[in-house]
Parts: sequence; C-alpha cells; structure tokens
Amino acid sequence: MRARVVYESVFGNTEAAATAIARGLGEFAEVESVDVAAAGPTSHSPVDLLVVGGPTHAFGLSRRRTRQEAADRFGGPDVTGGATGIREWLEAEHRTSTGARAAAFGTKMQRPGHLPGSAARGIGRRLRRAGFELVRRPIDFYVVGMTGPLAPGEFDRARSWAEHLASEEADRRAQQSR
Repeated sequence: MRARVVYESVFGNTEAAATAIARGLGEFAEVESVDVAAAGPTSHSPVDLLVVGGPTHAFGLSRRRTRQEAADRFGGPDVTGGATGIREWLEAEHRTSTGARAAAFGTKMQRPGHLPGSAARGIGRRLRRAGFELVRRPIDFYVVGMTGPLAPGEFDRARSWAEHLASEEADRRAQQSR
C-alpha cells in the first residue's frame, strides 16, 4: 500500500503530527510526507491513501491572511509571497477517480476549553467534494498555546491513530484481492 501525507504547518506543530502519522502509516505502507508549500507534481500521483492535515486558524482552515497574521503576531515565517496552504492546494487539486481514499487531520489549541471550529473538518469536506471517500471521521490533535508544542501524548496519539488507519486499510485491501 502506498500512502501520502500532505500537511501545512506554520509553527511546526502540524508537521510534528504529520511526522507521527507518517511513522504510524509506515508500519503497513510505503509513505511519502510532503509539506504543502513544497507539493509539486509528485504530490498528485495516485496513492492508495491520502492523508491531509493543517492548523486551525480563526475556527477553520487557514487562509493566506490568517497565516500572515499568525506569522506577524507570533514570529512565524513570512507568507506574503503567496505561500500555498492546504485550502489553496485542495482547490487546485484535480477531482479524483471514484473510490480514492483519504483521511483528514488538524491541529488546534487545547485550551481555553474546547474551542469551536476545526481545520480537519474543513479538509474532510473539501476532500469529499473532490471525490475522495473518507475512511474515518476527521480528527484533531491538540497544541499547547498558539505556537505549540503538541500537547503531551498527542504525538503518540497521532501515531497510534495512523497505525490503526493503515492496518484497517491493509486488511480491506487484502479482503478485496481475495
């Protein structure tokens, strides 16, 4: 099985979750992990499972403006040059063939309380509109504060989530080939 993880990360937290996910998927699949800013033509080649993730900004999927505001406010990288985020990448994606499988994840602040909104849900909606079948409900991994790091235990939770996801997909593929 071939899997690809495409992620957007401003402060490195979503990248850390993507790394954990790639490790978990790697137990059952050949995995490629791609920062959306560097996603090129190879990120459009077919895979058995596409996993897409991004940070939650302003209660949803980031926009150029929210990425720049975060960078200005908290000292992140400058994105005024038009850096591509997950939103733009998904809008530019070609529709997929029927049956292509995907999963969505996001990162969001753990405190205060349970803030509404989720990049993961927005990614999931866009993947479905593009013709992907979501293999699981979108999931959020939590970050301590605005700039991170991942909350204690979240790296392991992301890896475990991906291991289960990959195991289920491998089992499904084995049953189909019978």
